[in-house]
Amino acid sequence: MKANLKSNLAWLGVMVLGFVVIDACEFAGLINTFIENMLVTIGINVILAVGLNLIIGFAGQFSLGHAGFMAIGAYATGIMTQTMATPAGFYLSMVVGMVIAVIAAVIVGIPTLRLRGDYLAIATMGAAEIIRILINNLKITNGAAGLFNIPALASWVTVYVLMCLTTIVTVNFIHSRGGRAVMAVREDEIAAGAMGINTTRWKLAAFIFGAATAAIGGSLHAAYIQTIAPGDFNIMASIAILIIVVLGGVGSVTGTFVAALVLGALDTILQNFGTVRMIIYSLALILIMIFKPAGLLGSWEFSFKRLFNRKVKGVAEHE
Repeated sequence: MKANLKSNLAWLGVMVLGFVVIDACEFAGLINTFIENMLVTIGINVILAVGLNLIIGFAGQFSLGHAGFMAIGAYATGIMTQTMATPAGFYLSMVVGMVIAVIAAVIVGIPTLRLRGDYLAIATMGAAEIIRILINNLKITNGAAGLFNIPALASWVTVYVLMCLTTIVTVNFIHSRGGRAVMAVREDEIAAGAMGINTTRWKLAAFIFGAATAAIGGSLHAAYIQTIAPGDFNIMASIAILIIVVLGGVGSVTGTFVAALVLGALDTILQNFGTVRMIIYSLALILIMIFKPAGLLGSWEFSFKRLFNRKVKGVAEHE
């Protein structure tokens, strides 16, 4: 318990330091609007990818429906902030988006999480497409035209704080009793069931958790970009998040952060190359996956708890 508290406080210190550094750089004029947009995009991608990594990397469920839950959060914010253009309205819309996403995850998850591998991927992809088509045909969502002039209620500060909070909550869940149950199901579902673990419940819990974080990412996307359309949340959006998870290392939250930073910076650097940038971007991904098939960090995770334990062990040995 004490080790967990120390680890959380250490990560909190790192996050505060990161905030101070970014704020100081912005105050000094080192971060312009272009770089700020890049940082916001990276932050939102981290929120989305950490949630998907929980589903794929830690629960072992191959989902391609993340964009659907992101769309729910984005449209909840886009619709509600039209009449409540205040920070309170924004956070209320985020909560509403999370609740709807959780309900959708339960409806989708109960029948589909009995499937495995490719079948589960196809089922979740179909569920995301159903959500997108519903949005595309509802009057309240303005159909295919999407929503415009959404109040700008999210800044890089909002994105940064929520990125930190969602990561801390996710990591603590992974290291909790529930997280160990989820990983046991990933390793061997039959053995986990034989040990008394309710495999369906824990798979569903991870799926719901990931859906809620996706809704948060969607809300931030809508409130920062200020324009959303159903086409923003198609299958390619889910694959883009999946690429971050796979590139960083399936089952590594640290890897997710590294991959989001690398891809975000790469995409920004290649902006000047026009249409050729997608070819260069794709080649870079192919080369990385050839030479690092397990991802940039594999399953390796940076841990303050491990660092503290080493220090304590080192002190004990010297004594």
